Amino acid sequence: MNKNTTESEWTLEIKPVSGWFNFHIKDVWRYRDLLFMFVRRDFVAVYKQTILGPFWFFLQPVLTTITFTIVFGNIAKIPTDGIPPILFYMSGIVCWGYFSDCLTRTSSTFVANASIFGKVYFPRLVSPLSNTISLLMKFGIQMILLSSFLIYFKLNGSSVNPNIYIFLTPYLIFLMAGLGLGFGIIVSSLTTKYRDLSFLVGFGVQLLMYATPVIYPISAVPEKYHWIILANPMTAIISAFRYAFLGAGTFNAGNLIYSSVFMVIILSIGIIIFNRVEKTFMDTV
Repeated sequence: MNKNTTESEWTLEIKPVSGWFNFHIKDVWRYRDLLFMFVRRDFVAVYKQTILGPFWFFLQPVLTTITFTIVFGNIAKIPTDGIPPILFYMSGIVCWGYFSDCLTRTSSTFVANASIFGKVYFPRLVSPLSNTISLLMKFGIQMILLSSFLIYFKLNGSSVNPNIYIFLTPYLIFLMAGLGLGFGIIVSSLTTKYRDLSFLVGFGVQLLMYATPVIYPISAVPEKYHWIILANPMTAIISAFRYAFLGAGTFNAGNLIYSSVFMVIILSIGIIIFNRVEKTFMDTV
């Protein structure tokens, strides 16, 4: 640029992150084209060289549901609140799958993108956001599968009762995405120094699933342990999702508010840590 160029003629000014609560949301919006390019890349790259391709979106929840039905429904005899086991397990699997995928994919943001981050400037938050958005496509496809089973069982006289709370679905998805993104970027930020955490993510997510009513209803948990299950923010989300689509269990607005507040807090903490780490991570990654 010419030396006589005035400051007002610059179209972009890159500044270091200053302030704990400077999230640079405007920068993310300015780079929305790159965001959606990453979304397309993430969606295409995962199944590009597979034989079944996107069919895995259907196959994974179906096989997991069958396994849960046999093991937990037929062998362990865990109740499902009067709901057909296939619908009960699949509804939990679809919700938990989206949350856990967001968490695990996001948890490797810095390590997986180190080569890009070290060469080109763009808001680093674009990368984990692209994972969360691209996984919505998988969630949407699996929702179609769940809806197909729901219609089938409803037409055959099963006691499933979708209700008006179904309109809360976008909000429930938002909560799951926020929780997965928040936890994921915290882990991603910490793994730049402590690589051991990357090995614990898959194991930790699997353990957390058993503290979430994915394979059992809350009514099957002894009263004295309810507080442990309800302390998990995903509990209220999955319970509300099941109540909305299947009419199973009860809807508790207080528990959902708790999950909402928890999501805001954990996401804010995650972005703050993420912004702090992005300035120096190239020195340690």
